[in-house]
Amino acid sequence: MPRSMLGSGFIRADRATLVSAKGVHSIGKKLELINSETLSFTRRRKRELEEQLRAGRRQIVQELAGSDAPTTREEYRRHYASYDRAPFAFTDIEMVFNEERAAADWIFRYGNEALATLEKTPLEQLLDHSFGSIFPNMDAKWLRVYERTALFGETLEITDHSPEIDTDLKIICFPTFRGHCGCILFDQAQLQTVRECAGP
Repeated sequence: MPRSMLGSGFIRADRATLVSAKGVHSIGKKLELINSETLSFTRRRKRELEEQLRAGRRQIVQELAGSDAPTTREEYRRHYASYDRAPFAFTDIEMVFNEERAAADWIFRYGNEALATLEKTPLEQLLDHSFGSIFPNMDAKWLRVYERTALFGETLEITDHSPEIDTDLKIICFPTFRGHCGCILFDQAQLQTVRECAGP
């Protein structure tokens, strides 16, 4: 099927491979996907692929522009009021796209007190601020997971060390509003498995 029939949402990596623009993280020596897979392409086609990616990302950002998300902090707080006293950290984040229309950061739109405790940062300093402005040593691994959730609507789990707060985290991400994702975060050291709790 010709790419032109699919629109700018797809990129032809080679004769046999079409890739959704949503699934492309970057174009370097290889086409790097947001699920960490890589695809080879002919070097002479790099400029053409980059233009296709820009067109695809323009379309993605236009689709996200009509988000149904709350518009004020108070509306977010009302929407997520049931999480205020939850015994786990919860946040709703909005993806931030750079000039190339690639996901580059995220903004905390809602967070509960358990999130502030886990992030070791007062809630007032988290809400309506981008992660990168609070933690300049941001690791891109988180960005890829959140990007997949926000763009593809996937529910994902990541377990990894957060150098930003020097804590091993387990995070479950799920889609909320268009261009957003919700995250439930746990300090791994505070989790017990059934095997550890159960008697002999």
